[in-house]
Amino acid sequence: MKNDIIDLLIIGSGPAGYTAAIYASRAGLNPILYQGKEPGGQLTITSDVENYPGYPNGIQGPEMMIDFQKQAERFGTIVKGGFIKSVDFSKYPFEIIDDNDKILIVNSVIISTGASAKWLGLESEKKFNGNGVSACAVCDGFFFKDQIVAVVGGGDTAAEESLYLSKITKKVFLIVRRDELRASKIMQKRVFDNKNIEIIWNSEVKDIFGDDKVDSVLVLNNSNNTTSKLNISGLFIAIGHKPNTDIFKDYIDLDDNGYILTKPGTTQTNIKGVFATGDAQDKIYRQAVTAAGSGCMGALEAEKFLSENNLS
Repeated sequence: MKNDIIDLLIIGSGPAGYTAAIYASRAGLNPILYQGKEPGGQLTITSDVENYPGYPNGIQGPEMMIDFQKQAERFGTIVKGGFIKSVDFSKYPFEIIDDNDKILIVNSVIISTGASAKWLGLESEKKFNGNGVSACAVCDGFFFKDQIVAVVGGGDTAAEESLYLSKITKKVFLIVRRDELRASKIMQKRVFDNKNIEIIWNSEVKDIFGDDKVDSVLVLNNSNNTTSKLNISGLFIAIGHKPNTDIFKDYIDLDDNGYILTKPGTTQTNIKGVFATGDAQDKIYRQAVTAAGSGCMGALEAEKFLSENNLS
């Protein structure tokens, strides 16, 4: 049985989704937010967050997301613990099905499903995540000031992470699986010209060691099948991100990497009434504060859409 029409459904619960919920609920839109399979998004696997305004002493990522949720709920957002299984944007109002096969009839949607970092798949990688293993140099590089770190990857992301870390750490090892970089020529030149970056070619990280924190990694040279131990304090995985947008691909315009395309300067997708915020559409900045900003934009644009169409 179909339910009453929902004015605004927010899919995802990171900084973008919760900020959208705060603005939308204060505007009287009575939003319903589905947290998704990873409530709180990537920040729930981040330990210390020190670069988000308003927390002068820093804050734990999971604690910060609890604060966001409480603030959204304070203004009336209904937060659901499940996830959205499928969407149908070909009809209006939109028809959306959650993980309990409940049919939701919706006037507007804000997509805040984020992106997930690609990992190496090591058990030790999970063990040390937040304790020496990271997928974001801008987020966590500060904690390794004047220490020796390593970056895994050979593309533009790995080059950018290495260059950023080279400014604040003692030394950066760039571990590349092949005998060449996939990064753009200009990024390659910057890496090659940087004396603080040492490239380890034809190599893969096979294990990570340490007690409470990372102190070394096991590196396999895949050209001669030999292994060696590399003493480092931090390991940054930079082999890319995957936006969590698969359920929208039949309706929403995506780029070649799966990021949602929005009209310049807005969060509007190719479907009227559907807005995309946060890392699901941002492959450049990928920061909590920029995600929150786009969540604000999405809520304001959704409010305008509903008002102009006499739907709220």
